[in-house]
Amino acid sequence: MSKNHEKQADKKQAEKEDLEKDLQPKDESAVKDEQGAGCGCKTSKENPQEDRAEQNSSTGGKCEEKPEKNDDVLSPEKRIEELETICRDWQDQYLRKAADFENYRKRMIREKQEAIDYANSNLLLDLVQVLDDFDRAIDAGKTQGGEAANNAFVEGVVMIKNQMVSMLSSKYGLSYYPAKGEAFDPNLHEAVSMIQSPDVKEAVVGEELQKGYKLKERVIRHSKVMVLMPAEKQDEKKAEESEAADKKNEN
Repeated sequence: MSKNHEKQADKKQAEKEDLEKDLQPKDESAVKDEQGAGCGCKTSKENPQEDRAEQNSSTGGKCEEKPEKNDDVLSPEKRIEELETICRDWQDQYLRKAADFENYRKRMIREKQEAIDYANSNLLLDLVQVLDDFDRAIDAGKTQGGEAANNAFVEGVVMIKNQMVSMLSSKYGLSYYPAKGEAFDPNLHEAVSMIQSPDVKEAVVGEELQKGYKLKERVIRHSKVMVLMPAEKQDEKKAEESEAADKKNEN
C-alpha cells in the first residue's frame, strides 16, 4: 500500500511541475521570434533582434503583409464582357441546332407522307398496262369507219374500263394527262420520232403513241409521242449555203 501511495504522490508532483512550467512567462525574444515567423517577416540568423527592431521601427511595430499578385484575376467589366461573349456563342449554337432540328422534322414528315402516297406506285404502274389492253380491245371492236361492230361488247368493255379508271383515280390518285397538241415537255413526254412541219413555231406533240400517267403530282410513266418540229425557212437555208460557198472560194 505504501508503494502505491508513493507512486501516486510522484505522479502528482510531476504534473504540478509541468503545469508550473506552462504558466511561466515565455522569454520576450522567443515570443518575438514566433510572431516574426508567423507574420512572414524576414530576419537574419546572426542578429535576429536587430532585424526585428528595424522592421518594427519602419512599420510601426507591425509586420507588413504583402498582397499576393494574381494576374489571372479579371476586372468585373472584363469578366462581364467575357460571360456575355460566351452567352452569345451558346445562344447562336442553340438557334442553329433548333433550326436544323426543325428542318429535319419537316423533312421527315414530308418523306413519310411521300412514302405513304407513292407506296403503291409499282402496282399502279402494272395496272396502267391493263388500261392499255382495255384501250386496244375497244379499238379492235370498232370498224374502219370508227363505229362499234358489236355495240353490246364494246360498251361493256368501256364501262369496265371507266369503273377501273374511276376507282384508281379516287382511291389512289392515278390520273391520265393528255399530250396531243401540247408543247413538248421532256419532263412529261418521251419523243419517239420527230417530223418537221411548217405549221408550228415550236416543238409540239403531233401524235400520242402511248398514254402517260401521273400518281398525284409524280409522273410514273411518260407518254410516248411523235413531235412536230418547226421547219427551217428555205431562204435562210439558201443564205447559209451561199455564205459557206463564198468562204470556200475565198480560201
